[in-house]
Amino acid sequence: MDRIEKLCIEKGMRMTEQRRVIARVLSAANDHPDVDELHRRAHAVDPHISIATVYRTVRLFDEAGIIARHDFGDGRSRYEEAPGVHHDHLIDMKSGRVIEFVDEEIEALQAAIARKLGYRLVDHRLELYGVPVDEKDA
Repeated sequence: MDRIEKLCIEKGMRMTEQRRVIARVLSAANDHPDVDELHRRAHAVDPHISIATVYRTVRLFDEAGIIARHDFGDGRSRYEEAPGVHHDHLIDMKSGRVIEFVDEEIEALQAAIARKLGYRLVDHRLELYGVPVDEKDA
């Protein structure tokens, strides 16, 4: 049983075979797929899975806090397993690739800014958008 499927069961969700397939596809993803890509991958496992089933399942998993939805500015909601450890994202504007990273200096700076403004930071999301540095431009 994969991580997402296990979380669904722990939260009392009824797990149909199609939900299990979608949960497994999400758990196996090393990227941040959108619904169309999730459907393509799930459909390869079970050709009876409709795009509507993927949409409903993703919404259910998102509302339960099992997966996280991101909008990286390309007009598509993209998904990943709800992270157990905080991380930020760098989005390659040319390829659409999403790179996850953790930087303690950035984390400390954000907390310091919140304190300076009279707040205690409880959550945040950082998304950086960039293009590869062309060696001729460097």
